[in-house]
Amino acid sequence: MTPMTAGITRAGDGIEGVRWNILGQIYVPKQHTESSLSWHATFPPGTFVPPHIHPTQDEFLYILQGKLTAVLDGQESVAEPGDTVRLPRGQPHGLFNRTDADVKCVFWVSPARRLYDLFWALHNLGPQANPADVVAISAKHEVDFLPPPDAE
Repeated sequence: MTPMTAGITRAGDGIEGVRWNILGQIYVPKQHTESSLSWHATFPPGTFVPPHIHPTQDEFLYILQGKLTAVLDGQESVAEPGDTVRLPRGQPHGLFNRTDADVKCVFWVSPARRLYDLFWALHNLGPQANPADVVAISAKHEVDFLPPPDAE
């Protein structure tokens, strides 16, 4: 991995011009090193990240615009602009835009592990990917999705 260089990643730009469509959400990577990965995310209305676990990473979100529902270890909370959401490694969490407006936020994880590669793999599946493919690919990249509540 290339070491981080000093500089500014401009609003709307991703490192090396990268923009991922992850199941209808737009992720724009802002920096990537072995120790961390950050990205700007846009969640259109009705989009979500199902409950999952990062066994090897701590994850954080800073809400810029809109209201995002976070399900943290089974408990729902709503994060609003200016709020920081802390998602410790090993704890289940899901993120949902249950509003009629876009949610914009900045994510970061530490350490980066294989998440950058996972986003490329999910982007390549397309916005209407088969959920079973998403789950299988994610597991190979150290993100474990939980079964739906009715499947338990």
